[in-house]
Parts: sequence; structure tokens; C-alpha cells
Amino acid sequence: MRRYDLVCFDMDGTLTKLRSSWCWLHNCFGVDNEDAYQAFVNGEIDEPEFMRRDIALWKGACPDIRIGDLVRHFQSMPLIDGIQETVACLRENGIRSVIISGGIDTAAKMLKEEFGFDDFVADEICSHADGSLTGEGKMNVDLSDKGIWVREFMNRYGTTMNRTVSVGNSFTDISMFNNSGMSIAFNPVDVYTEEAATHVVKSSNISEILDLILPCEGHSSS
Repeated sequence: MRRYDLVCFDMDGTLTKLRSSWCWLHNCFGVDNEDAYQAFVNGEIDEPEFMRRDIALWKGACPDIRIGDLVRHFQSMPLIDGIQETVACLRENGIRSVIISGGIDTAAKMLKEEFGFDDFVADEICSHADGSLTGEGKMNVDLSDKGIWVREFMNRYGTTMNRTVSVGNSFTDISMFNNSGMSIAFNPVDVYTEEAATHVVKSSNISEILDLILPCEGHSSS
């Protein structure tokens, strides 16, 4: 009998080797958002304006930019090893897997479709019908409380906190941990995340978390 029904994954730094999917695009387009970042940190602008300024940098570097350009750049982003095995094994054992990220929805959607995650939520890059960017972004995930989405997916899939696992790497994932029966700090970047998690896994392959989630007798269907 399986112990868990749902595993919630952070994306940037957990499923990818990137600190930020936003920064990945900045690098791809050869732009620097330091001014906007400092304004955000100093409380001079809110997150929607921060997103607006980031997108404006991309449009400045590539005036005809479309969603397809973002997809193309994300196809070469470095991913952690073992995602395919992990998601497939969870599915075989009747466990749903979702992505909860303050990163970019284009990247999260690509991972969902490539590896078979059940669902995702991330911040949206708004576009027109022809794929061209509007210049606006939509903040779907509040980094100060990603746990809201853990609870939403619990409700969506009819499970409970005790039967939910969260996996993340930084302090913004602690609210996910606090809404889960088990939490795994995967390659944590700070001591706060390590201390908040039930378990800590440091590995180049995310499939190592399966030993904590699945029954001891192995990764077979149940």
C-alpha cells in the first residue's frame, strides 16, 4: 500500500540546474536585469512591474520575440538527471507529480509535456494570439507562500497533507514543506531549507528521492 498520493516539485534549482529560468533567458538574450532586480529588492517596484521590466529587456534585444523563441531557448536549459525515471516510477505507483514554480510557465509546461508531470503552475508570460509577447507577465505563484498551491493540488487530486510530499531547494520552498507530510530538501542552497525539511538529499540524480517516497521493497507498482 502506497504512503503518498502526490509529490510537488519546485522547478528552478530542483528539476533544472538553473538558479532561475528568468536569468536563463536574460543570458540567452544577452541582457542584464540588475537595475530592475535592485529596484525590486529595495521595494521600489512590485513583482508584476519586475516581470514587465524583464520582458521589456527581451523585447529590446529581440523586437519580434515570440513564445516560440522562449521555447527554443528552454530546450537547451540544463536539467537534473533522473527526471524521466522519477516521474514514471511515481506514476507506476499511482502517485501524481506536479510542478510549483515561481519560474516561467513556458519552461514548466515543456517539462510537464516532456516528462509526464500531471500538472504545473508557474508565472505566465502573456502573449497575443500570434505568439508575440504583450510585454506583460502574470504572477500565478507568490514566492512568499507556495504552500497555497500545495493545498490547491491536494484538493484537485483528493488527497491530504499527510499523503503529500514536497521537494525543493531554497527558502521559498519552505512554505511547501510546511504543507506536506514529508519534505525533501534536494541539493539545498541554504541551511534554512535543510533544517525545515524532513530529509535532505544531495545528488546529481533526482531519482534518489524515490527511496524515501516508495515502499522499502522497491520501486515496483503497488
